Amino acid sequence: MSTRRQFLATSAALSAAASLSPRLFAAGAEGKKKLGYALVGLGRLSTGQLAPALQKTEHAKLAAVVSGTPSKREEWRKKYDLGEHVYSYEQFDRLSDDDAVDVIYIVLPNGLHAEYTIRGAETGKHVFCEKPMANTAEECRQMIAACEKGKVKLGIGYRCQFEPHHLRAMEVVRSGGVGELRGLGAGFGFKMPADADPDQKLHWRLNRKLAGGGPLMDVGIYALQFCRYMTGREPDSVTAQTTLTDPVKFRQVEETLGWTMTFPSVLGDDLPEPLRAQVTASCATTYNFSGFNQGEAFGPDGSVLLKPAYSYTGLEGFVKGEPMNLDTPDQFAIEIDAFSQSVKDNKPFKCPGEEGLRDLLAIEAIYKAAETGRRVDVAKV
Repeated sequence: MSTRRQFLATSAALSAAASLSPRLFAAGAEGKKKLGYALVGLGRLSTGQLAPALQKTEHAKLAAVVSGTPSKREEWRKKYDLGEHVYSYEQFDRLSDDDAVDVIYIVLPNGLHAEYTIRGAETGKHVFCEKPMANTAEECRQMIAACEKGKVKLGIGYRCQFEPHHLRAMEVVRSGGVGELRGLGAGFGFKMPADADPDQKLHWRLNRKLAGGGPLMDVGIYALQFCRYMTGREPDSVTAQTTLTDPVKFRQVEETLGWTMTFPSVLGDDLPEPLRAQVTASCATTYNFSGFNQGEAFGPDGSVLLKPAYSYTGLEGFVKGEPMNLDTPDQFAIEIDAFSQSVKDNKPFKCPGEEGLRDLLAIEAIYKAAETGRRVDVAKV
């Protein structure tokens, strides 16, 4: 996709529109007032965020759940009046026969995203997958291909692309509100519990097979996303360095990682004039300390700062030091409604599988740069 098309696709969010080329959709979903969602994986995100969000959505509702824990299945069956629409993982493929389900929402550890997205596509249901899309770029490509083959829609859970502070920041930067964009700084991290161990199921984020990596895959991806949608284009090269203080806890994944990305200059009218110059982004992510949660875009006339930038609630934004004074609505409800509306209206979704693939291509380059100590080019889609 050309730089101009990428920019226009992302900019569409400013008018609550979607972006990329449309796909074919499963029959019957378009006519329903609310689409039924099956949550696959009933961990903290589903319990604390997604199920409550699905009680607020205009175009979606909770219709089914899939869990490997019998007690959870019974708890959710009673709490949300799900009746027979409760499944174990061994029964996952039976979702194909459940007329109450239109969309399968994958909320599993990263290493299981590809398998269950592909299987979900084979049921004939649309698939919405949490970030990161998968452990590798190759898995992302397989997921995209499976959904195209199944003629179903694939969306990736990038909630910040629907959040008012982020949309306002994009609008300011692209309209020249801080002058020509010169640089970006972004980071997100938290402190992993002292007793965390990659061999414990609770701490799967430290397990390379399940997580695909450490904080970069988990929370650093928000900083990567921030830089990509602020510039409206893709980085062409990266450098990176890791820091390790606890080799036992972090024996499988990185503990702290800092990286820089170069976004090349663009000639002609592919992007608005404030975004055409080369931009360098400095980013970091960690599992070693908390309170690191921000994104900032710099220009000769000032900056746009989001801090905190990526939390579920309580976001704050500043334009040249002045507060944005915006509310932070339920980000999950917004993105679920956006995906549901795109299915119902047979229109493209803002964050399709290709968006997740672009992140993984950059992430793979960042890990390679950290490993080799050299600048690494980012592969193209």
